[in-house]
Amino acid sequence: MMNAIHSVSQFHRLLSLPEPWHPLVSVINLTDAMFLEDEIWKGFVNRFYCVALKREATGKIRYGQQHYDYDKGVLSFTAPNQVQYLDLQAMDCRGKGYLLIFHPDFLLKHPLATTISQYGFFSYAVNEALHLSAEEENDLVSILTRIDKECSRIDHHTQEIVLSQIQLLLNYSGRFYERQFITRKNNNLDLLTRFERVTEEYFNADHTAQKGLLTVQYIAERMNLSPNYLSDLLRIHTGQNTQQHIHEKLIEKAKEKLSATSLSVSEIAYALGFEHSQSFSTLFKKKTNMSPLEFRQSFA
Repeated sequence: MMNAIHSVSQFHRLLSLPEPWHPLVSVINLTDAMFLEDEIWKGFVNRFYCVALKREATGKIRYGQQHYDYDKGVLSFTAPNQVQYLDLQAMDCRGKGYLLIFHPDFLLKHPLATTISQYGFFSYAVNEALHLSAEEENDLVSILTRIDKECSRIDHHTQEIVLSQIQLLLNYSGRFYERQFITRKNNNLDLLTRFERVTEEYFNADHTAQKGLLTVQYIAERMNLSPNYLSDLLRIHTGQNTQQHIHEKLIEKAKEKLSATSLSVSEIAYALGFEHSQSFSTLFKKKTNMSPLEFRQSFA
């Protein structure tokens, strides 16, 4: 059974820190922390959100199946209930940085409770972390400092003020991720080429029908990326997310079969991975404003 860190207070204790000022949110300066040699780090889930800003830290953390080396000015995000592994033996606990942790209960009755799911980087793999410039890093540190200060003087304004700062931090992070997607253009163009290759190989395989519809998860796994990272990367460079690209590819392949073969609509739907031909026809008409038969007849 996976170990769980349920509360902000429990996390503080595991880092040899005093009780947090606020029970649901905390900014931790890693220079003040000392990780207890506890079995929990060998496999755990947090019940809270975590934003980690590493500054000149060293060591390795495993997230899913991948190891990640800390670097200067690196920002990473984890949502509640994501499995993590921390290698204390390889970690310099004197490293600099900050952790912002906040429990989902802190978001209750606030718009961020529903909109936080829109920040896809909480589901990125750890090797897809954000690498910050010095200016970007300073912007985020100033926000973290304001959150920390606000948590030390709790009153009925605290939640609204802190959440507005968290939302500001997330919005800045979204901007910085878009900058990273653009500045890594050459590497990302290679990823776009790989994306095209993976989709083509899927549709050209002998057993496409048996494998079912092409999915975002399948492509992401083949490319060793998280689904959200892949979709955001495609959206920045092409204006469309992964699912939209899959739909385009399905329509392209369907048009080829409708215009160049005598296969029935049901046979084409099955060959493309659809379980029901009606689902295929609905998608085709939505994308082309014609039914599959109307499209075929236009070539008669």
